[in-house]
Amino acid sequence: MTSSGSYVQVAVVLLAVQLVCVGAAEADQETGTVIPAESRPCVDCHAFEFMQRALQDLRKTAFNLDARTETLVLRAERRALCDCMPTTTLR
Repeated sequence: MTSSGSYVQVAVVLLAVQLVCVGAAEADQETGTVIPAESRPCVDCHAFEFMQRALQDLRKTAFNLDARTETLVLRAERRALCDCMPTTTLR
């Protein structure tokens, strides 16, 4: 019985602490200044800027992959050409 009583006491104490913290947080919010919506950047604008940067990064990555692929293809073609031709004809 004492263990269940201590659980109840702990629960009551935690509830009281939570109520005090919530009340303090609400009081802090009420005393702060409110920034008008006109001067705040909208969330959509930030999301759009983020997506633009992500798209630029993807373009750079695609260009780098394309250039690397082209280099590798040219290297493979040169190797295939060199393997097919005798070394005496290359001089």
